[in-house]
Amino acid sequence: MRQLITMLLCLTLLNAGAQTAEEKGLAIVQEADARDTGWIDSKANMQMILTNKQGQKSERSIKIVSQEVIGDGDKSLSIFNSPKDIKGTAFLSYTHSLKPDDQWLYLPALKRVKRIASANKSGPFVGSEFAYEDLTSQEVEKYTYKWLKDEEIDGKNHFVVEAYPAYENSGYTRQVVWIDSQMYQAVKINFYDRKNTLLKTLVSSDWSQYLSKYWRPGRMLMTNHQTEKSTELLWKDYEFQVGLTNRDFDKNTLKRSR
Repeated sequence: MRQLITMLLCLTLLNAGAQTAEEKGLAIVQEADARDTGWIDSKANMQMILTNKQGQKSERSIKIVSQEVIGDGDKSLSIFNSPKDIKGTAFLSYTHSLKPDDQWLYLPALKRVKRIASANKSGPFVGSEFAYEDLTSQEVEKYTYKWLKDEEIDGKNHFVVEAYPAYENSGYTRQVVWIDSQMYQAVKINFYDRKNTLLKTLVSSDWSQYLSKYWRPGRMLMTNHQTEKSTELLWKDYEFQVGLTNRDFDKNTLKRSR
């Protein structure tokens, strides 16, 4: 009897000190964020391939530069180089931890900069299956979290974490994220729409490590299960700590982007 009481007491103490699913989910995401801090700035080239329901494809070539902002969200600038009808289009994004993100789109045909309203962040980015809110850096404070389980895929362990948007006007009720336990990077995300129905899945693959620390994917595939369309992003020519300044991410940069 004494042994049973001792065992039950030990179990009670262990459970009292155990993390809740919410605490564990937050801890995993905080670790992922800590491991991806310190890269300062980067640039890369990207090929965007849009595929419609009938399997027809169209391609776009994009240059992307990014700047890390300590204590807030990151800045990024995407410049379209081709095809001809979209060349010169540029998208500037300032991600914020708590307040609404700032985003602007420059349309060369109209020669004007259009601000993306917070209420429109769930809309599609230039006809792709990525929404404007998908293109911001995923700051920890933008979501609340819940660890669901650990799952092994192809011999690798993954943390499965549910993320709930903490900001207004999101197009999603939640995201289910598979985080590789070695890289601490999201390799798969299921997005659920406002009706809590599976909308899209993003799978990131072909990972490479830079500066002996930072992992980046070579391929990202966003599949829309409701429209049967997809958008593939192929990344190359990653460079880090290239000396970008705040001026490279000024709104005036949009009009002179080439």
